[in-house]
Amino acid sequence: MPRPLIGITSYLEPARWGSWVREAAVVATPYLREVHRAGGLPVAVPPTHPRWVPDLAGRFDGFLLADGAHVDPALYGARPHPRTEDPDQRRDAFEISLAQTAVDEGIPLLGIGRGAHVLNVATGGNLVQYLPETTGHDGHAADPVKLSSADVSVSVTSVLGQALGDRATVLESHTQGFNRLGERIVPVAWAEDHSVEAIEVADHPFAVGVQWRPEEGDDRRVFKALVAAAARRSGTGED
Repeated sequence: MPRPLIGITSYLEPARWGSWVREAAVVATPYLREVHRAGGLPVAVPPTHPRWVPDLAGRFDGFLLADGAHVDPALYGARPHPRTEDPDQRRDAFEISLAQTAVDEGIPLLGIGRGAHVLNVATGGNLVQYLPETTGHDGHAADPVKLSSADVSVSVTSVLGQALGDRATVLESHTQGFNRLGERIVPVAWAEDHSVEAIEVADHPFAVGVQWRPEEGDDRRVFKALVAAAARRSGTGED
């Protein structure tokens, strides 16, 4: 059976090969590797104008919104916090439109880190721009470079819970979090400090956003769940 086609969002950044420097679509290898290991066919998708998103969405079986820079606070009516990174407005516009289309059309979608935040903002939610001001600690990003191990509890009745069970040990590093949740967005995983670690869209086959970084660990269950949902949509998976 053909593998389901999974589009992975990317940056447009300067890249060097030989004596050339050109703008290139850049996506971290772990995303490509984990989607492939989960049974999908990964394809890097550069930002495009939102008007072309419906055409793009019709050619893929599922999408992965990769981690990256903070979402522009202007998109949810806020001023930038001093610790908020400069936005990539081209990528923001593309991914917001892509997330909205995936939600509306029932296309499987996994948001990782920034991608989870995009999903929440795309559905009308907003974000905590500097999580330590809410939690009172910096445990979610204890090291500026290294990922930290954390235990999360998961709702067993959720789509994510069907893949992970009621608990998971994850790798994370994030300074932002969820504030007001978007329309149809429900919290489905929590840290020990009760902050929300994962969300999903209610009554959707698979539209999940996680704060942690599953591509950097050995637990591939989230990727397998995405690929399985994409296979069901494309008709290549089991009933």
